[in-house]
Amino acid sequence: MENRRAGAVPPTVSGGGETLSEFLVDADTLANARFGTSQLTETVSALKLLRTPVEPWYRPWKDAHVGAYQAVLDANPLWATLIDSSFGVSWAADFLTVPPLEPDLTLEEELAYLTSLDDEQIRADLRVVRTPLPAVICETSGLADAAADLLRWVWKETVEPDWPRRLRVLQADVVSRTSRLSEQGWSGVLRGLGPDVRWLGDGRIQVNRWDYPVTDVRGRDLMFIAAHTQRVNVSWRLPDRFALTYPVTGIFAAAEEPAEPLVQLLGRNRARILVEAASPVSTTLLVATTGLSLATISDHLRVLADAGLLERRRSGRSVLYWQSDTGRRVVRRPVPNPSEPG
Repeated sequence: MENRRAGAVPPTVSGGGETLSEFLVDADTLANARFGTSQLTETVSALKLLRTPVEPWYRPWKDAHVGAYQAVLDANPLWATLIDSSFGVSWAADFLTVPPLEPDLTLEEELAYLTSLDDEQIRADLRVVRTPLPAVICETSGLADAAADLLRWVWKETVEPDWPRRLRVLQADVVSRTSRLSEQGWSGVLRGLGPDVRWLGDGRIQVNRWDYPVTDVRGRDLMFIAAHTQRVNVSWRLPDRFALTYPVTGIFAAAEEPAEPLVQLLGRNRARILVEAASPVSTTLLVATTGLSLATISDHLRVLADAGLLERRRSGRSVLYWQSDTGRRVVRRPVPNPSEPG
């Protein structure tokens, strides 16, 4: 579980449970809850991926950046110590996890809170994670600026170059969740956010299985942040803003590129659509993940369906498409390039 202010416990109600944490919500909280993205959250998530074992779909990205990451830590011992001191088993230093006040803020705008903190507040946040603190943390000034510079490096070197695609992926996931909300309600949405997140009834949302008090967020602002992360995290900006960061759906995070023979057979855009339809997808999701127009996506889907490569059916207000048996065989064993020796 990750929160915002070290030493500042959020409003709680008496209650227990078996080794789990819960949000207590009311109708107003859920009615005003929103899904969104955050450049700071995405940057901190990238930092976590660089320092921990990752799922298969994140390995190519990590392999491309982990060498430079290790090199920059070797050259900046304070950065390395800050990272070691900031992440625990169930808690991260609060100055890293502040929810955004508004949507669509830049990283610099989100870092304004961090850079406003003095050294004692940074140390107080770190002591929740690690005690005693390393000498360099106790003796060095300008800790907030050092942490901000570290996050700027992670953003610039590992996230920003791919941000347009990442943002499309995150927005596709948001579209998927909000569509599910209209069809299945909060129970259906929460069930898909993470293995330990679920609707318990009576205004209670289980957010993880750590043994923390129930957190009362009734009448407060609640945000669900999609990110390239591997587990659900909780954060807050007291007194009235709470957030739950959840992993973007694996099929979107993977962003698998179609094989070149498949591209030559179908064209790059149709090949990509066919690959992404390994699980049911809607036109809206494909618009978000590919960046193509709705008209273009609809035309490609019609051609692929008419060719017998996609199945389709209506689900609520959407039409879902997925690979047919023929489509799966074509994706797995694309037609060889005639110019290549057989």
